[in-house]
Amino acid sequence: MDESIQQAVNRAIIAMRENLGEQLTVDDIARAAMFSKFHFTRIFQRATGVSPGRFLSALRLQRAKHLLVSTSLNVADISLRVGYNSVGTFSTRFSKSVGMSPTAYRKRAGFAPHIPLDPYFGREHRSASHVYGRVWSAQAEATVFVGLFPDRIPQGRPVRCTILPGRGQYRFDSVPPGTWYLLAQAVTGALDGADDTISVATRGPLTIGRDTVVQADLGLKPADTLDPPVLLALLDARKLALARTTAA
Repeated sequence: MDESIQQAVNRAIIAMRENLGEQLTVDDIARAAMFSKFHFTRIFQRATGVSPGRFLSALRLQRAKHLLVSTSLNVADISLRVGYNSVGTFSTRFSKSVGMSPTAYRKRAGFAPHIPLDPYFGREHRSASHVYGRVWSAQAEATVFVGLFPDRIPQGRPVRCTILPGRGQYRFDSVPPGTWYLLAQAVTGALDGADDTISVATRGPLTIGRDTVVQADLGLKPADTLDPPVLLALLDARKLALARTTAA
């Protein structure tokens, strides 16, 4: 990617992060990037995989997730801080994207008790297709989440998913026909949450028929500014790692 384009998109994302409570428009964001609205939308989509509006929405919900577990602000105040005028709209979008309500997310300290699959893609959508591959990372001990989503942003319920104890092989069988994005995330750091490093990887779009076999390897890298936020509430990787250590 051209360095000037990357710098422009970075400026836009910084502007988004600094003004999450404001009613930003694509025109406002394009001005921060110093491009015309049309040209900016094109280069932003190319750089991040999603539109400026959808990226901004993801940043708002990511900030809300942080505020829910790091402050005592009520849900209504948090919704205003991240740019929502209606707490009802905020709660609905948060629940759909994260997989639980804001109240439940706070109660569970930001982690999911389990990750349910999208029920629409259950038995009636089974096929002979499968997706498999290898996940590799410099962090050999990192617990890795791998999932198939209908969107570039990891949100809502995945079509298929798995948790790996570290780098290694994954395989999804009976993958339903459609166009999917393969997304992975690993969080490394101390068990007390200090010095976390988030690593991510993505492949796609992957077009799956009824008897498609796809090999898709994933190389995890530290998340940077251009990576869309992971909105789905994931399992507590530290507890999983600690449980494995105790069981051993």
